[in-house]
Amino acid sequence: MPSFFSHNFRRFLSILFAVLPVAIGSVPVAAQQLAGARQVFDGTMLPGVEVATFSHSDTLFPINVVPRGGPVRGLDRSQQTLSNVYFKADGQDFDLFDYLADDRVAGLLILKNGKVVREDYELGIGPDTRWISFSMAKSISSVLVGAAIKQGLIASIDDPVIKYVPALKGGVYDAVTVRNLLQMASGVKWDETYTDPRSDRRKLLEIQLKGKPGTIVEFMKNLPRAAAPGSLWNYSTGESFLVGALIEGATHKPLATYLSETLWSQLGMEQDATWWLESPGGMGLAGSGLGATMRDFGRFGEFVLEDGAIRGERVVPEGWFQESGKPHEFSGKSVDYGYLWWPIPKSDPIHEGAFQAVGIFGQHIYINPQEKLVIVVLSARPKPDSARNVVPDTAFFAAVAHALK
Repeated sequence: MPSFFSHNFRRFLSILFAVLPVAIGSVPVAAQQLAGARQVFDGTMLPGVEVATFSHSDTLFPINVVPRGGPVRGLDRSQQTLSNVYFKADGQDFDLFDYLADDRVAGLLILKNGKVVREDYELGIGPDTRWISFSMAKSISSVLVGAAIKQGLIASIDDPVIKYVPALKGGVYDAVTVRNLLQMASGVKWDETYTDPRSDRRKLLEIQLKGKPGTIVEFMKNLPRAAAPGSLWNYSTGESFLVGALIEGATHKPLATYLSETLWSQLGMEQDATWWLESPGGMGLAGSGLGATMRDFGRFGEFVLEDGAIRGERVVPEGWFQESGKPHEFSGKSVDYGYLWWPIPKSDPIHEGAFQAVGIFGQHIYINPQEKLVIVVLSARPKPDSARNVVPDTAFFAAVAHALK
């Protein structure tokens, strides 16, 4: 683990290089200012500011480093290439270049049978850029819960959460299980609206900005109840932050340390990652804020595609990803949400068994075990709500899958 001083010196250099003027030919280009967290959630960033901020997510909140380790896992070029795809969505015709341009894609990595068939860097980012995950971190945290179950650190997915997070006792989470938490089916009332300062998500953001240890768990503990645990699905980043408290309570290790030991130092990653904290030295924020390179997100996707085994040894229980990546039923209604993963609606048979990690502003790790396909998309779309994008992501993923079949 890098020392406090060496790590912070690196952070200083990364910020310095982000704001120094850059010359293109003989014309100086003004340095981009980095946005603050409120500006990010409001979706009021100029395009260049957004890209600079997403490339330096370690400036928004305190972080822990997630050390890599061992030899780098190569991502070889495939003999199969993808120069373009053509597809129809919502009655309109699109191609690959529409998707890249209209959806403000900064990075696109397509892996078929573990090999690179296309790799694009746009909007000024490159292979060494450490891009923000936003809620893709939730899916990575889901894997860590599976690993803790496999190691016996969490005895059962149906254990009460308070067994591992005693600070939640006496509140709304008393009867909530680990499974409920992973499914976002605790029954706790929550409003995730990113751009509304009155929403629970924005209240939680204000708590994050204060940077005081223990305040997130206390806030979540005192929320009102909307339904019985396990009866209602309601997307909640606050709930995913409690997954971090669960992992740290079960493993007795910082979230970043457990990620490093379990995955990041074992999967041949190229670079250390960074991960947001509640406060300096405080709880890891499992639901957001992992900073990593596109290729390392791709390596994580390959690990999932390989059903959670490293060098032949299982990291998660058998069948974990099949359960994590499928829809679940609440009060007789099927919901396209697994264990912090999003199953792909069967709008196209090519998506059978496929699921994805999703983050606001257009971040995706698409996993299609049937087609041996992983697609990583890093984007800088104008607003947090990714449903506002011009070209539907799942239609693009289906087109790629068909083209490479």
